[in-house]
Amino acid sequence: MTHPLASHNDLSLDQRHALYTAAANLSAEFSGTFSPETIERFLRTSYDQFAGRATVSGFLPLLAERFARQRLRALARVEGKHDTGTPTVLFLCVHNAGRSQMALGYFQHLAEDRAIAWSGGSEPGERINPAAVAAMAEVGIDITGEYPKPWTTEIAQAADVIITMGCGDACPIFPGKRYEDWELTDPAGKTVEAVREIRDEIESRVRTLLEQLGVPVRGQR
Repeated sequence: MTHPLASHNDLSLDQRHALYTAAANLSAEFSGTFSPETIERFLRTSYDQFAGRATVSGFLPLLAERFARQRLRALARVEGKHDTGTPTVLFLCVHNAGRSQMALGYFQHLAEDRAIAWSGGSEPGERINPAAVAAMAEVGIDITGEYPKPWTTEIAQAADVIITMGCGDACPIFPGKRYEDWELTDPAGKTVEAVREIRDEIESRVRTLLEQLGVPVRGQR
């Protein structure tokens, strides 16, 4: 296997080793579904999405692997190579740092493994809004493991429902998708106290969405 980032001369030895390990992990997971070349291309382009953001530099290989895995799973669904029929929702906002991350957190918490959710931003920020993290922690949902990331074509195409939150014309439009625009206050720069109201409205909207999709929420059968 060639190194997935052989042309990146600025990588440390540890980063190169971590990315080689990531490529091996993804190749094992998607063996028989995608070629090594496709897997390495997705890993390389995923790495490049985060490379300019110093705040995540130490975690670049991990972020690249996680994002590449999500994109490959989406592509497999689009190409009919792995489509279980599980409802899939994409939450989009501008920076993928507040509203869409809280919606993702609630969706995953309430739906568990009965539905799939992703999130993305038209202009991803550097980190998740600390006030959003704190507000979600108050209701027992930990979103610290998430990170701002862009949406990609295969992720948007794989979604059954696309929920937009203030990204306007920058949000993707694909025929045949169900779209909803949630008019929510942007939590950027707001206190935890102010974010609580936004959080609670998001919970209500996510619960309604799950009901419409026929997905039982946590604690229901």
